[in-house]
Amino acid sequence: MGRGKIEIKKIENATSRQVTFSKRRAGLIKKAQELSILCDAEVALIIFSNTGKLFEFSSSGMKRTLSRYNKAQDLSDTSLVQYEAEKQVSKEVTVLKDEVSKLRMAHLRMMGKELTGLSFKELQHLENQLNEGILSVKGRKEQLLMEQLEHSRLQEHQAVLENGSLRQQVEELRSMLPVAELPVRPYLELHHTERKPSHTKHDVISSSNAGCYCNVEKPGESDTSLHLGLSSEVHRKRKAPERASCSNDSGTETSGRRGILLMLGG
Repeated sequence: MGRGKIEIKKIENATSRQVTFSKRRAGLIKKAQELSILCDAEVALIIFSNTGKLFEFSSSGMKRTLSRYNKAQDLSDTSLVQYEAEKQVSKEVTVLKDEVSKLRMAHLRMMGKELTGLSFKELQHLENQLNEGILSVKGRKEQLLMEQLEHSRLQEHQAVLENGSLRQQVEELRSMLPVAELPVRPYLELHHTERKPSHTKHDVISSSNAGCYCNVEKPGESDTSLHLGLSSEVHRKRKAPERASCSNDSGTETSGRRGILLMLGG
């Protein structure tokens, strides 16, 4: 006949409780020893009675087993923390990947691609976004142009001021230099020659004295020489050879006529 099932609860009788404790403690220590031998395991057992008495068993020494236990506990805590951190990081990485994929899809749609899965409202919303973006780009472009124009105006104003300052410095330097003689202006700038009627007398040489009008000057020659800026001395030098040739011709003609008169007289 087998044993009946024992209800697991506190034994009220102190004697029975002490007897049960002794039997079961011995059986537990025996089982721990068998486990360490059979399975080559490091087993440690610590028991305190209700009176506070210590009972222990260790297959490899209690201190060594407790030291190993503490190290393993620390490692388990660290590994647990690392596992929790890696789990959190993996969640964040997953969220970031989803956001990157959404942004990439939005970028492609802004470029006019991947529009097959969009509804009419989504397409209208995308169109409004593009129009707003174009307006903002145009506004920024106009702003930059106005800034460049204002900068150019400031540079121009600064250049004008610098030019005025340089002119003032030049005037000051001129006033400090000694006064030099004024340069002689050209003759044509000082005297504008006016055409005057020629008063030259035409000297008619008689046949007995001369046969040419070499001394007569052509009207306008004097004015022409003045207009050309030639001095009276140069004009006289130019006329001297002409007068000499005329005098030679007149002398020859006079001697010829005298010879004819002598022949007639004879």
